[in-house]
Amino acid sequence: MQQILAIARLTFRAAYRFKLVLILSLVLLGGVVLLPLVLEGDGTAQGFAQIVITYTLSITAALLAISTLWLACGTLAGDVEYGTIQTITVKPVSRWRVWLGKWLGVMILNAVLLGLAGAFTFGAMKWRATKLPPEQRQVLDNEVLVSRASAKPPVPELDKAVDQLTKQRLEESSAADLNEELLRQQIRIQLEAQIQTVPPKYSRRWMIDLGAAADDVRDQPLFLRVKFQTSRSMMETLESIIYDTAWRVGPVDSPSTWRTNRSLTANAFHEIRIPAGMLDNEGKLRVEVGNPNDEALMFPLDNGIEVLYREASFGVNFIRGLLIIYFWIGLLAAVGLAAASFLSFPVAAFCSVTILILGMSTGLMSRVVSEGTVLGVNHETGEAGSSFIDWFAVPFFKAVLEVVGFAKGFSPIDALSTGTSIPWSEVGLAFFRLIMVMSGFAAALGMIIFTRRELATAQLSR
Repeated sequence: MQQILAIARLTFRAAYRFKLVLILSLVLLGGVVLLPLVLEGDGTAQGFAQIVITYTLSITAALLAISTLWLACGTLAGDVEYGTIQTITVKPVSRWRVWLGKWLGVMILNAVLLGLAGAFTFGAMKWRATKLPPEQRQVLDNEVLVSRASAKPPVPELDKAVDQLTKQRLEESSAADLNEELLRQQIRIQLEAQIQTVPPKYSRRWMIDLGAAADDVRDQPLFLRVKFQTSRSMMETLESIIYDTAWRVGPVDSPSTWRTNRSLTANAFHEIRIPAGMLDNEGKLRVEVGNPNDEALMFPLDNGIEVLYREASFGVNFIRGLLIIYFWIGLLAAVGLAAASFLSFPVAAFCSVTILILGMSTGLMSRVVSEGTVLGVNHETGEAGSSFIDWFAVPFFKAVLEVVGFAKGFSPIDALSTGTSIPWSEVGLAFFRLIMVMSGFAAALGMIIFTRRELATAQLSR
């Protein structure tokens, strides 16, 4: 461990000696402090969070990602190309310790820079918050600068019902020629629509269990986040049509039941503040919505109804978000060092940046995989194009999506800007997947290659 720490200190000093720390600190300071001063929001708490949190942390993550790849590739490939690595390898130090020391040195530098950027962001956020109108500051404190966890209604198990209805339909003579898989999908869609839909002039009730958090938030106000769709909004993507809704929240047949009428738009999230004391003795919240309109309202199973409650302070949530960003940077450092283990600096940097771009292009790759071709589908004829590179591109994109999907889902910036809680379990999962598994695989590959590499040959080939 002493040898690894010695290599890490040398790596950090090299970055400091080349003014990398100073330059990145100034650039991050400009992005974190000056950007919020230049950009003007719309005066709302959401606009404030969009500028101060989303923009500054996104710029910070992007700058650290690029600088990490550049430094990780340069610190190892440069030492090999200029022969300085031989002054270390002639000593009784294993090459895997050299590799790990380089990674640790890069991560120490990133910890310093990310800590500075996080502190500046937090300070700028608190300072800018004082300039908001009083009502927006209250919204900011209750809905944005918080750590709110969510509870959703239980999703019913539909597999048995789908199997029974599919078997029944297939036994009918009129459905004998139907494709079983297609029929199963259609039945599931119909059952889900029945569960999600509130017919005109009817109401629907949900029971939401807050679990172990019920005792802690029983005397606190809650927030109901809702989103619904209608037949017109799904077909025409209209958001300006207003629908009347009647809400009743609280224990059944209790005098403390809370009622409110709200006019809401479709295809948009709305938050309704619920007074404290609405949970029943079992820690469940009854939510009932009435639909007085002439159209059915459909609340999606995944995000149509959820209850938000305060789980921790914003500061704790902010630290959790920075930790996940730090884990992403650790993965990039491992990728850069793995490439530099057997490639020259320019080639290693190019390959690492290419991997970063591929990881950010999942939308395009998903479309190619779903359509089965890189040429796309003709929207007039409905026919898919064809190319000789499809036989390689489609399987390759499938493999990339599988790898990216393993690490996908960790988006702390969006959670911080909306006041959504980032639980410690998600931080632990991010550490396991990004550091232990993916970074570990890149590290093992890089260490094996670097251990077997002939450094003297690389030096003589210059």
